[in-house]
Amino acid sequence: MAVTIKEVARRAGVSVATVSRVFNNSGPVSEETRRRIHAVAKRLRYTPNSAARSLITSRTSAVGVLLPDLYGEFFSEVIRGIDRTAQAHGYHLLVSGWHNDRAAIETMLRSMRGRVDGLIVMSPHLDARALTTNLPENLPAVLLNCPVEGDAFDALNIDNFGGAYEMVRHLVAHGHRRVALIKGAEANHDAQERQRGYRAALRDGGAEWSESLELAGDFKESSGYRAALEALALEPRPTAIFAANDSMAIGALSALRESGLSVPGEMAVAGFDDIPIARYVTPSLSSVHVAIDELGARACDRLIEAVKEKNRHQRRQEQLPTRLVLRDSCGCRDGAADRAGPTPEGPASPDELHAM
Repeated sequence: MAVTIKEVARRAGVSVATVSRVFNNSGPVSEETRRRIHAVAKRLRYTPNSAARSLITSRTSAVGVLLPDLYGEFFSEVIRGIDRTAQAHGYHLLVSGWHNDRAAIETMLRSMRGRVDGLIVMSPHLDARALTTNLPENLPAVLLNCPVEGDAFDALNIDNFGGAYEMVRHLVAHGHRRVALIKGAEANHDAQERQRGYRAALRDGGAEWSESLELAGDFKESSGYRAALEALALEPRPTAIFAANDSMAIGALSALRESGLSVPGEMAVAGFDDIPIARYVTPSLSSVHVAIDELGARACDRLIEAVKEKNRHQRRQEQLPTRLVLRDSCGCRDGAADRAGPTPEGPASPDELHAM
């Protein structure tokens, strides 16, 4: 039979209420008594009833995480950062992927009610209306890489525009006048910002732009493979490819290798995110570095702060900086200190971008 809280109290010579206060951190207990209770609980292999404890404390000690997908190194690194921080604070995770289905994410939001103390959500399709409609008003939520207006929610975003701008300016500065872009998924906020940075860098560097240089992609390796083959068919052929994430860049490298092209001799390639595998592919991949696990860790820290403050804290929106990591695929491994000029003071207007 499972050991009960009454047995722990009897063996430790204290009341059930005292044992409850120790495991729920809900009241004053002397350090000596606390140590004795923990020692008895360990000896008896007592595990607190989490459901009962949730009823008492109105806390589940769980954090909900909703991501567009669970496949790939980017998402595994985000989860790793969240999990490391959650465990340090005594929380566990409930993780789910919604696979770019808006109806699915709204269903998942509703299913998390009463099961978690707060939510970390990454969704380019999510807006304030969807959150407020499907979540209790007092449930803390932190948004990752979502377009957010106002101060209704905590949010963390990557500097997608600046990172893409810097990488493409670097390619242009090294003589590439025709740079192809493998775009990310349609209607994805990150993809749109990286496309905007690509266009602005070409404009500011005086390089060529045409709609034919922007190739369809969906952030997966297979789409990068297909797009690279399309780039090879263009006339004149581009001399560099910038992929909106590393997975597509790795797919492009495979297509170029199978086509007999030398990288970077005949085609330079660069990606975005700097996932762990980027340094180990051949040739090693130049990329825009994002501290992916730190993104997850900061989101979890922010969420736990909101939980402790009972969601009465001041909401903050933060942008994580990026930096270039130059490896063999762009032919500039030894030029790591070389940087293009600073990013523009502000985003280019849609009219400016389309006028290129």
